[in-house]
Amino acid sequence: MLLHSNIIGKGTPFVILHGFLGMSDNWKTLGMQFSEAHFQVHLLDQRNHGHSFHSEEFNYDVLVEDLKHYCEAHHLEEIILLGHSMGGKTAMLFATKYPNLVSKLIVVDISPRFYPVHHDGILNGLCALDFDKIKSRSEADALLSKHVSDYGTRQFLLKNLYWVEKGKLGIRMNLQVLKAEVAEVGEPLPAQATFTKATLFVRGDRSEYIGADDETIILNHFPNAKLATIANAGHWLHAENPKDFFKTVMGFLK
Repeated sequence: MLLHSNIIGKGTPFVILHGFLGMSDNWKTLGMQFSEAHFQVHLLDQRNHGHSFHSEEFNYDVLVEDLKHYCEAHHLEEIILLGHSMGGKTAMLFATKYPNLVSKLIVVDISPRFYPVHHDGILNGLCALDFDKIKSRSEADALLSKHVSDYGTRQFLLKNLYWVEKGKLGIRMNLQVLKAEVAEVGEPLPAQATFTKATLFVRGDRSEYIGADDETIILNHFPNAKLATIANAGHWLHAENPKDFFKTVMGFLK
């Protein structure tokens, strides 16, 4: 099974991986910008997300093999690889396993360490959506607000809704498997995993995903890593401050 993707532009291959409960569409605007800078941008949906296939198996090892299979199918070599959050963990493990396929690595607001499960409220809220009763996105938003108070987070999650048929909404992600396997998302990078090529870690100044203690852990795995902080941004820094995010990434790539 091949991952679904949206390919934009021509040039050096630049693969972008979304985070947990996200999809490739989250990166469409930035993808267009990168393509205008002479990159061939591949916006991927990881398994159980977006338009990609559903599977009972869900962990970083299989996510990495999905990406390898995708690169082989599209004859991609020496890619620039960017991943946000869960996608950042996939990208890190991929780069350490297949360093010959990656020229530069960009990890967005995630560290190689272990993270405890913290998506319970969101997953419970999504599971509570009954599409036999919900007839509009606004009704879904109202129900989800009982579990997820932040409006921006709800809008991000509700991008997963689609019209299965006229008058009938559904959700694209494989919610049952993602809920059952949510602990996999926080798994650390294996202790011996290293990638020695140029790497950029980007964090939001209002995010708690990469703290001062993480810098040592990052350099243990990625000795050629630089760390950049985006102002006025939390965990979804690419959406909250896209201008500075784009500028920072392009500075690294040049």
